[in-house]
Amino acid sequence: MAWETVQRSSHQQGGWLRFVRIFLGAFLGALALGGLFILLVDPYDVVPFSLPIERPLVEGNQRLAYPRLIKSKRFDSIIIGSSTARSLDPEALNGPFGTRFANLAIAGGRAGEQIAMVDYYLRTAGAPKVVIVNLDFFWCDPDADRKGFWHTDFPYWIYDDNRWNDYAHLFNTNTLEIAGRIVGANLGLHRSQYRADGFALFTPPDAQYDLEHARKQIRGAPADGLPSITASGDGGSGMKFPALDLLAPVLARIPSSSRKILLFLPMHAAIQGRPGTLQGAIVAACKARVVSLATAHGAQVIDWLIESPVTTDDSNYWDPMHFRVGVARQVERGLIDAVVGSTDAADGTYRLLVR
Repeated sequence: MAWETVQRSSHQQGGWLRFVRIFLGAFLGALALGGLFILLVDPYDVVPFSLPIERPLVEGNQRLAYPRLIKSKRFDSIIIGSSTARSLDPEALNGPFGTRFANLAIAGGRAGEQIAMVDYYLRTAGAPKVVIVNLDFFWCDPDADRKGFWHTDFPYWIYDDNRWNDYAHLFNTNTLEIAGRIVGANLGLHRSQYRADGFALFTPPDAQYDLEHARKQIRGAPADGLPSITASGDGGSGMKFPALDLLAPVLARIPSSSRKILLFLPMHAAIQGRPGTLQGAIVAACKARVVSLATAHGAQVIDWLIESPVTTDDSNYWDPMHFRVGVARQVERGLIDAVVGSTDAADGTYRLLVR
């Protein structure tokens, strides 16, 4: 009886050992196949022996997606900025400028991230024909350095010149999912979130526009409150703008053969900062500093961030910062007139600060 018990126990232990071996083998095999799949598909275009396939922009993280768009070298000009510049359509600008634009604006992109994008383009693709930088309130914040020039999840590793550190960030479920989406997109089973030039409307379809909701968003903003700006107590005199200190050396690195355009896009008048207020003084001082930088580095400055028929009309906006698609098309036409024709807006919607 005791011998039979020992045999039964030994048999059970042998069964468990076989199960563990099979499980571990399957688990390690799945890891190996998943790793090989990631290396072959190479979602971030960093592996030298990956498959020669298209890698459309299928992920939601623009910070990870745009470097491979730059690496493709299909685009000789770039649009840089945050969500307010997302609505600018490269296809509307390509013909008049004689370029192939990519829209590399990042939703919520801070100054350091935008600078990293320009710097990466310069190192990877060379001098652009045209570079457009949208300067929003991140750039005009006197406390930008304290608040941080980068989001905490910014993928520094993909923007440096060290290929080896890229591999440490490849083997995870997020990368595996993106690889699967890329394969699905190549097979026609998954739709890319962006056009090949990086453009995508991030605002809802105009058919869903609700003016009353937009007005609540606009009127809900502080009367003199500028998004992301903390008012310091110096009344705007001697104001320092740490983010603009990052912009100066990048403008210096862009050769004179490139056309450099700095934009203030049209946010609603309710959040621009009224004259006579501290916020108004901050914006005026910021614009003066931008004019100085542009003059020193051969850039043009176009200013839509003024009280105008566009910025005082609630029906042009989803919220105080984001304008509707019709305004985006108007801005594109104005940009062409301002740069190609070097003219101010006849209707007062923009002005050329540096021609």
